[in-house]
Amino acid sequence: MANIRVKEAAEYLGVSKSFLDKARCYGTNGPAFMRFGKAVVYSTEALDEWARSCTVANDNAAATQAAA
Repeated sequence: MANIRVKEAAEYLGVSKSFLDKARCYGTNGPAFMRFGKAVVYSTEALDEWARSCTVANDNAAATQAAA
């Protein structure tokens, strides 16, 4: 488990740094983070867990089955 800074965490997830900043600031659906003084770090384990939690089923398949 590695700890990485915000910029690297954004690159790791494929999202913008701004997204992570806003998720932290507003407490919205973002990955768990740690704060050491002013430094913010994310564990790669927490990032992977958050990314898995964002998985959704294919909505088109459900709609096709419902229409049949």
